[in-house]
Amino acid sequence: MAIAMASALCASAGASAAVELYNQDGTSFSVDGYFNAFYVNRSEDVSDTRDSRIKMGFLPNTIGFNFSKEMGDLTLGGRSSFWTTINDSLDSPTDTAIDVRQFYATVDGSFGQVLIGKDFGLYARSNIFLDEILMGFGSPGGSPGGVSFGNIRTGYAYPTPSAQITYRSPDMSGLQIAVGALDPADTVTGVADENSAPRFESEVTYSTNLSNVALTGWVNGRYQSAESGATTVDSTAVGYGLKASVAGLTLAASGFSSKGDNPVLIVNGPLTEDDADGYLVQGSYTFGANRVVLSYGETDAEILNLETENTTIGLFHDINSNFKVVAEYSMYEDKNRSSGVTTTDADTIALGAIVMF
Repeated sequence: MAIAMASALCASAGASAAVELYNQDGTSFSVDGYFNAFYVNRSEDVSDTRDSRIKMGFLPNTIGFNFSKEMGDLTLGGRSSFWTTINDSLDSPTDTAIDVRQFYATVDGSFGQVLIGKDFGLYARSNIFLDEILMGFGSPGGSPGGVSFGNIRTGYAYPTPSAQITYRSPDMSGLQIAVGALDPADTVTGVADENSAPRFESEVTYSTNLSNVALTGWVNGRYQSAESGATTVDSTAVGYGLKASVAGLTLAASGFSSKGDNPVLIVNGPLTEDDADGYLVQGSYTFGANRVVLSYGETDAEILNLETENTTIGLFHDINSNFKVVAEYSMYEDKNRSSGVTTTDADTIALGAIVMF
């Protein structure tokens, strides 16, 4: 999983890849890739429909390029990654959508690291990156042909890739701090829209080993304020979690609470200062080349008038270190929070294969 996280997600602090193309005189260049496809069969009780598709999983297909150069006491780096969907094969024939979620440079030294460019946000970052079904399928998206949402909106929000300037401290015996100024979301509308300050995000993580139990804990947050005339929307959010592993058993719990903040993903658009909160609990057991996962998450969003829950059972099997197969069953439901009317009730079977380098 550590290799997969570095290769598929390429978290900005220490991205690495399995294929190194050049490494000489303090300069290196490497490439990493992640490819997957799932057979997805979904039964939707509200509309009384069944849909079969060939789709990608929660993680899109990705290729990334990494650069590093030692310059005296500093190490200059950079990453560009291109994420593509295979879900639009008949919606837009031969015109597959490609988006750039990471395009940044880094400056590393004894002081830590400064990142400039576009990368995933800090708020909810560890919540999603440490999800046990990250390489699975999870809850359905907004349409049969759209992307799957994993546990986005059923336990955490998406750390939307944003333009940012972020500082990360050195690893201090397992403790690391990250703070960043990010491009703000336009949460009010009108001719006098005003964002007088950027969006601020931060994350504190701590990892240790106690009596052969590997522990990772984190707290992250977000704040921004936007104005339009007499209207002001203050957005605040906090995410948190704890993960413990011993032998082949892993237990994890995470959650979030927000106000005036979209609990699905950061987008421009008018918001109120209503609340949202959610949690995700998971357990997994690894035996040999197999890993079994049980996951349950909920989100209660006053701001979107939405209540959701998702239960997932998954089996991940490693054919080898670069090839994995997945079998997953998910039960997702969302309701109108005010009326209690169920708007989606979907059961999904997903069978997939993953190749990465």
